[in-house]
Parts: sequence; C-alpha cells; structure tokens
Amino acid sequence: MNMKNIKSLLAIGSFALVAIAMQGSAIAQQANDPKFNKMIKDGFKADGIAGLDRIDQDATQKFCSDPIFSTSKQGEKMRARIQKINMDSIKQPSDGKYIGDWKKGEAVAQSGRGATWTDKADTVVGGGCYNCHQIDPKEISYGNIGPSLTGYGKMRGNSHEVVTYTWNRINNSKAYNACSNMPRFAHFKLLNEQQIQDVMALLLDPASPVNQ
Repeated sequence: MNMKNIKSLLAIGSFALVAIAMQGSAIAQQANDPKFNKMIKDGFKADGIAGLDRIDQDATQKFCSDPIFSTSKQGEKMRARIQKINMDSIKQPSDGKYIGDWKKGEAVAQSGRGATWTDKADTVVGGGCYNCHQIDPKEISYGNIGPSLTGYGKMRGNSHEVVTYTWNRINNSKAYNACSNMPRFAHFKLLNEQQIQDVMALLLDPASPVNQ
C-alpha cells in the first residue's frame, strides 16, 4: 500500500471518529443537566390546579427544548419519530362528525380561560386561539405567532383531506411539526371532542365570520 492510500485511510478514519463524537454529543444533549433540572424544580411550586407534574417533560418537549439537537442533522430521525408518535396518538371523532357549531367554536377560540393556577378545576378551558391567530377579518388586534385564519375554509374547501388535516392539526399540531408552538389541545385534554368539533366549524363553515 502506497503513502497516498495510507493518508486517505487515515483521513477517512479521522472523519468517522469526528462523526461518531458529534453524534454522541448530540445524543448526550437529550439528557437534561441536573443543575438545570434542580433550577426548574426550585423555581416552580404547586398552586391551585397547577401541579408540579406540569414541568415533567415528555419526549417531544425534551427534544424541542434542545435547540442544538432538534435542529441538527443527527436530530432529523428523532424529529420524524416524534411526529409519528404524535400523529398516532390522534383520535378521530367518536361520532364520525367533524363539524360542530361555529358560534360555540368562536366562543372557544376567543376564550383564554381555564387550566391556570387561578382557575378552578371545573373552569371550562378555552382555546385562546386569538393569542396567535387573526380569526375574524374585522379584528384589529390579534396575535401573529401563527398564520391568519381568515378565509381558512373559503380558500381550502371542505375535502376529506382538508377536514382530516384540520382536525389533526387542532388535536396535535406536533404531528406535523415536532416543535410547533401550537398547544397539543387533545393530548393535554385542554379541549374536549365537542369543543374541537365547534372550532372546526369556525374554520370551515361557510357561515362562519372566518369565511366572510
């Protein structure tokens, strides 16, 4: 074997070692630093209906809390796996009906009550959709973290694909984007099935202000 071949093999070996080291580093980042865990636990306390169980992260949250791993080449397979886990957890409507009452859906979308430490356990939880989306074209104040929902159904129609996608997205947006900012409404039981059906109507019913 000549010197040129030896140098090539050494270069390949070095590259492989670096790749393995990088992969190990990325995987290691998925284990939270004990000091970080202690800081979180010391910084929160149970109050009212908000218990300390809320700071226990599941696999999705741990993945998205790691900005290096979640955006790295090594994290791509994990991202796909997490999205599949979230997709598989989505249940289609038990009565087969996707569309409810848009007026009730508007009330859900415009309510930010429920699930906070100041709420009672029986407080009806709202979707708080206005925090991130424009809902009614007439609104002059709305959140813009998420896209505008105005004309949602008017532009997309009500094909089976559109209806199913919309249902899934409201239920668990992380099925499509592992680190979506949108809450997993069904996963955390923030909205019940009827509420989601009503929000579906708000988005897809031609009579809804969203589609005017």
